[in-house]
Amino acid sequence: MRIAVIGVGGVGGYFGGRLAQGGNDVVFVARGRHLAALRECGLLLESGLGNASIRNATFTDDVASVAPCDAVLLCVKLWDVEAAARAVAPLVATGGVVIPFQNGVDAPDILRRVLGPQHVIGGVAYIAATIREMGVIAHTGTMARLVIGAFDGGLFPPTRRGAPPPPEGASALERSGGAHAAVSFRDACAAAGIDAELSADITRALWDKFCFLAAMSGCTAMARQPIGIIRADPDLRAAFEAAMREAWTLGRARGVPLADDYMSRQMAFTDGLPANMRSSMLNDLVAGNRLEAPWLSGAVARMAVESGTAAPVSAVFFAAMKPYLAGTRQ
Repeated sequence: MRIAVIGVGGVGGYFGGRLAQGGNDVVFVARGRHLAALRECGLLLESGLGNASIRNATFTDDVASVAPCDAVLLCVKLWDVEAAARAVAPLVATGGVVIPFQNGVDAPDILRRVLGPQHVIGGVAYIAATIREMGVIAHTGTMARLVIGAFDGGLFPPTRRGAPPPPEGASALERSGGAHAAVSFRDACAAAGIDAELSADITRALWDKFCFLAAMSGCTAMARQPIGIIRADPDLRAAFEAAMREAWTLGRARGVPLADDYMSRQMAFTDGLPANMRSSMLNDLVAGNRLEAPWLSGAVARMAVESGTAAPVSAVFFAAMKPYLAGTRQ
């Protein structure tokens, strides 16, 4: 596949790097010193799943120079989604799709409004990775998984290079071009050794991650501690669990069919994470960068008011981050 990666941070750098390593035609769009390092030394991945040096790719800061793509992985921060969507529109105008991998649940709606629903499929990334230094992506642990899927069974166009017709008896979702695009991207991931799965309900998949991540990012950032400290301390663990339950309750109130046993499964998942795992928001807070809190704990608090549910812990997490939302670097 021809793939563009917009935003070469932990998610875009790692998964884009693996896709390039697997032989796909990948263009990375970055900027500044990060781009300079990528052009000079290539993209370096440090991972328990195997290190890699990616040189068989294109590195640029000019989206307009990128040829039409089968898939665009949109990995920018949430505040940049709308501007990035407008910039990549020509890349998918002939039939490609954009797959957003932002935290939160707002990005798909923004993209569908800007690009049209026929050019957007959903994506969820499970990984702890960050830019260790310019040009180097450090992956913590071995969790590196993608979930992708079309949002509905509408008549989406196929990807630019086309797709085989669906088999006889295929469902409406299977007949949609959005599903074809999701399958094609899943297959490219599989060929590159990436753990990727298709979801028949990508909205639920987005909320599955959102409920956990909103709580984890808020709690780890407020405490300035990794998940190992959070889960080992009874008070911090209770705060984390309460925030996650608030998001779960909110999702159910909004009609998302989150599982009855969601909380017990997610707490067990949390107990299996590497103790040194830090949320990206904690990394940004420590680095003095702008924060995504308005789209995480802040979004839970806001939507809870709109939906008539309660989210006091999430509201406190968001309030604690408000002095740092714009970053603290001079």
